Amino acid sequence: MSQDPMDFEWSYWIEWGRERILWLLAGHLLVSQVSRLLVEKYKPWCLMVYGMAACWLLLGIKGFAVILLHATISFAVAQFQLSLLTWLCSLILLSTLRIPAVEEAKRKWYDTENEYYLLLFTVSVRCLFCTSFSLEYCWHGPAQKSSHSFLWMLAYVFYYPTFHNGPLMNFDEFSKQMRRQEAFSLKTNLSILIVGIIRIFFWWFLAELMIHLMYIHALYSSAPPLEAASYWALGGLALAQVLFFYVKYLVLYGVPALLLQMDGLKPPALPCCVSLMHSFTKMWRSFDVGLHRFLVRYIYVPMGGSQSSLLQTLFSTALTFAFVSYWHGGQSYLWYWGALNWLGVIVENGVKRILSVSFIQDLI
Repeated sequence: MSQDPMDFEWSYWIEWGRERILWLLAGHLLVSQVSRLLVEKYKPWCLMVYGMAACWLLLGIKGFAVILLHATISFAVAQFQLSLLTWLCSLILLSTLRIPAVEEAKRKWYDTENEYYLLLFTVSVRCLFCTSFSLEYCWHGPAQKSSHSFLWMLAYVFYYPTFHNGPLMNFDEFSKQMRRQEAFSLKTNLSILIVGIIRIFFWWFLAELMIHLMYIHALYSSAPPLEAASYWALGGLALAQVLFFYVKYLVLYGVPALLLQMDGLKPPALPCCVSLMHSFTKMWRSFDVGLHRFLVRYIYVPMGGSQSSLLQTLFSTALTFAFVSYWHGGQSYLWYWGALNWLGVIVENGVKRILSVSFIQDLI
């Protein structure tokens, strides 16, 4: 039975996973377990070297050099310990991914478009990791600089399970957990691995069933079936699409989350089922937990957050969604998507504030 080919993200990562990435993740698991068993103290550096080797193998020396250059520039700018300068550097590095001449030059490094896109996706995610490290560096005093060395930055940036597609883990969480040495039990880890693999296979099988039987994305890409459908059918299609998106990310984030657990780290929670969500705020908090923590810690709270005036809260929320739209690619439809999400969150929080007034509660 043929499958729906219109979901680029699923087809792309499944193809890469089968070809190379799953094998490289298996290699990471082996290096991680051996280093935990024999040289726990040097585990971060063993995993760093492995991540660099995997990056070189998959993206070539030029792709590896780009990521290393981004990390080096970010670290150099962080030495000034100015958050605004760090953010400016991050946005400039991110903007280089959208310069046509640079795009063309990078395309020539590879034989296929898929290889170029792998570099593009990887560098986009690495930009967030570099930003997280640099801002933590700016905020910590001289006494903590040893745990914010360039070596630690490389260990964080080249940590392979989260390398190509996330999930995002802020540097402060990563470094604390990676430095913590715990009792290692091969038997316990083996049981975690077996249960984790069974769950991931179940989610993957469910996603493949949806791709082969439902053709949600193919229907969305053609206007006539949508024009002929009733409002109830359109609502059903919309629900089916977000449910597939949820199952897809259970797989895409589930694999690295399992490896994080095997490394003795606590991964961000996996996406919450969209059918259980009834608010914009909960959607943003519970779907991509790693990205939400990043946005709150590095943009929303520093810009004022919910503890400031109404105007400042509106501004910090708008800035957060503007960054999300820009980071995802900055196309016009992404700005509309970001603006609608911002509006949804604002309306929702506004209604909550109105309902919390004692006079309104008495009326209710």
